[in-house]
Amino acid sequence: MAEIELFNTLQREKVRFVPQDPSRVTLYVCGPTVYNFAHIGNGRPAVVFDTLFRLLRAIYGQNNVIYARNITDVDDKINAAAREQGVDISQITEKYTRIYRADMTALGTLPPTLEPKVTGHMDDIISLVGRLVDKGHAYTTPDGVYFHVPSMPSYGQLSGRNLDDNEAGARISVDENKRDPADFALWKAAKPGEPAWDAPFGAGRPGWHIECSAMIETNLGTTIDIHGGGHDLIFPHHENEIAQSVCVHDGVPLANIWMHNGFLTMNADKMSKSLGNVALVHELVQRWPGEALRLSLLSAHYRAPLDWTDELILQSMKTLDRLYRALATVWDETAEPILPDGVLAALCDDLNTPKALAELSMLARKANKAETQDERQRAKAELLGAGQLLGILDQDPQSWLSRAGATVDEDASAEITAMVNARFQARQDRNWAEADRLRAELAARGVEVTDGKDGSSWRFIA
Repeated sequence: MAEIELFNTLQREKVRFVPQDPSRVTLYVCGPTVYNFAHIGNGRPAVVFDTLFRLLRAIYGQNNVIYARNITDVDDKINAAAREQGVDISQITEKYTRIYRADMTALGTLPPTLEPKVTGHMDDIISLVGRLVDKGHAYTTPDGVYFHVPSMPSYGQLSGRNLDDNEAGARISVDENKRDPADFALWKAAKPGEPAWDAPFGAGRPGWHIECSAMIETNLGTTIDIHGGGHDLIFPHHENEIAQSVCVHDGVPLANIWMHNGFLTMNADKMSKSLGNVALVHELVQRWPGEALRLSLLSAHYRAPLDWTDELILQSMKTLDRLYRALATVWDETAEPILPDGVLAALCDDLNTPKALAELSMLARKANKAETQDERQRAKAELLGAGQLLGILDQDPQSWLSRAGATVDEDASAEITAMVNARFQARQDRNWAEADRLRAELAARGVEVTDGKDGSSWRFIA
C-alpha cells in the first residue's frame, strides 16, 4: 500500500499519514456559509480536498473513506440577507446551497460522503455547549455563553499565537460581559427578529466555531484523521475548534493532521469581496470549461499562494488540449484505468499536484509515441487513471477538442508537421504502406491532411 505524507500545520512539518482505522478514514473540511455566490477562492479548498479524497479512496477503497463537508446555514450574514429580502433564512440558504453544489460539481468535485448542516445539529451543539459549561471551560452572560480561553493553557498551538496576541484576533469582539478579551462566543442570546432555538442557558443560536466541533463529534467521532480548510481559518476558527473539542473530551485531540490551502489572489491582489475583485464560480463556468478552472487551481502546490489570471486559465486550456490529443491517439483501445506510479507518488507527497501534472505530461508523450497495441492500451489506462486521481480527462477527447478555440502547442505542431512531411515523402517514394500508416496515425490525432503537388497541409478536424 502506498504511503502518504502530509504537511501537518500543528506540527509544522510533513508527517506520515496513518489512519486510526484503514477501513474508516475520516476527513472533515469546513464548507460554505450559504448566503451568496461562491467565488473561485472558495473553490480552491473544495478542489484541493476533493483531490485528497480521490487519493484516499484510491489507496484505502471507495467505501472506506468518509469525507464530511459542512454547510453553515445560520449566520449574521444569512440573517441580514433574509431581512433585506423579507424572507425566511431557509429560502436564502436552500437557494445558495443548490448553487454551491452546482458550482463545485462544475469544478469536477465528487459529492462528499456527508454534508451536515448546522440547523440539523442544534441538539448536538446545545449539548456540547452545556458540557463545556459543566466542565468549567465556559460561562453564561446576558449575551449568551462564552468559552473561557485561559481555562486551556495550551491554547494557541495551531496558530502559534499566545494569549496576549488573541485580543486583536479576527472576529474576536470586545464585550464588557467577557471575563477575558480572548474569550469567544459559543452561544449567542436571541435577538428580536432573528431565528433562535431554545436551550437550558437561554434561547439563541450558536457561535461560529462550536458548530464544526459538534458536527465532527456527531458524524465522525471524537478524533478524526484529517481536518482541512483554507489558511485563513487557522485562527481563530480552527484554533477555537481545537479548544472546544479538546476541553470537552479531557485532552483528546480533535484531529491528528491539520491541512490548510494557501490564499488565492486576483492579479496579485488578495481576492476580497470588500475590494470588489472576486471571480464568481457561476460566472467563470459560463466563460471557461470547469475542467480548465479545476486544472488552474491544481497548477500550484495547495499550500502555496496562487494568482488567478486569464493567462493561467488559458495555459490550462492549452494543457488540456495537449492531454486530450494524446488521449485521442489511443482512445479506440480497450483499457481499464490504472494508477500510474509517478502520478500516485507525487500526490502521496503532500498532494504535489505540479509534480503530478508533470508526470501526466510524460504519460501524454508516451501515448503519442506508442506503437504496439500493448503500448497503446497501457497509455490509455494510465492517462485515464491519472485523470481519475486529478479529476480531469473524463470526457471523450473528440468532445473536448471539437470546441471552438482548441489549441496546439509548438512541440505538438512541429511533430505533426514532421509526420505530414514524412508521409508526403513516402508518397513520392511510392511507399504506400508507410504513407497509409502515417495517415492513420494522423487521423487518430484528429488531423486532416490535404495533399498538393508541392506538399501537404494539415488541420485539426476535432
